Formats: sequence, structure tokens, C-alpha cells
Amino acid sequence: MPDIDQTTVLTSPQLRLVGGVDEAMYNEFRRQLGAAPDDGPLVINITTLGGNPEIARCMADDIRLLREAKRELLFLGKAAVYSAGATFMAGFPVSARYLTKGTRLMVHERHLSKTINLSGPLRSCTDQLKAALHEIEHSINIEEEGFSALCDGSDVSFDEIRSKAPDNWYIPADEALDRGLIAGVI
Repeated sequence: MPDIDQTTVLTSPQLRLVGGVDEAMYNEFRRQLGAAPDDGPLVINITTLGGNPEIARCMADDIRLLREAKRELLFLGKAAVYSAGATFMAGFPVSARYLTKGTRLMVHERHLSKTINLSGPLRSCTDQLKAALHEIEHSINIEEEGFSALCDGSDVSFDEIRSKAPDNWYIPADEALDRGLIAGVI
């Protein structure tokens, strides 16, 4: 459980993000970040059913850059932190991650829906297939980097996340705390 001062800070987030992780959320994130105070801890609250994992990675990279500039940043997930929300949360160290009571994390594999229409000389058809395979392989590498960041510093192993992700792993706040994925539940 966070100390009293930490709980007070967490109950007044400076950034509040709700909805799908998309370009609109990123723009709102940047707008609120620009309007936030320049000193003191910065609490970023999110509630999301998921969205674009690359936008979540971009937001997490903004967090990394601020942390490298010595800014204290705290993550507060409320109600639902699914999919791309968990990707964003992975941009914070475990010591800076918090969830409210009853919140659920959800971790799953990236999905792809793609039709490959082969047309042209045979050699170009193999190139088209190789390009699609490279896209899948690269996406798997990015996904695994995210899984590693999420479990870093916790009792959850990379292999456990990878084995549970295909079935949409829902993690209640109390379990996330017990497993060391977060620093506290408020």
C-alpha cells in the first residue's frame, strides 16, 4: 500500500485519459502534458479497453524521455487497463505503477487481419509473401519487448505472459499487486 502522501498525490492526477488508445488520445495526452505543472510528481491516469499498440508505445516513449530528464511520473490505472493500456503501463517501472481497487489489466497477443493477394511474376509473389512474413516476425519481436517491459521487476516471468497472452489474460488489481506488476492498489 502506498504511503499517505503518495495516495494523496495519486488521487489528483494531472493527466486523465479515457477511451481508445488512438491518435486522438495521443493528442490529448500531449495537450494535457503541455498544460501540466513543471515540478512535482506527475500522475497519469488511464482507463482504456485498448487500441493501437504503436500509439501506446509512442506514449510510453514520451514517458521514458521525461523520466530520463529526471521527472517523477506515476501511472494510475482505473477500471480497465486493457491491451494497449497495458503496453503504455509497461513504460513505467513497477515502482511507479498503481491501480485502483477493482481495476483489471488485460494482456493479449497482437492481432493481424490481412489478406494477401498474389499477383504478378512468380518471383514477385515470393517477395510479397516474404514481406508479409517479415511484418509478422517484426510485430512478434515488438510484442515480446513489451511483454519483457511489463514483467521486468515483477514475479511474473516473460514465459508466463507469453503463454497466457493468446487467451487474453485478465489480471485483477490485487493479483497484479501480489505478483509485483504494480507498486500498489488505492
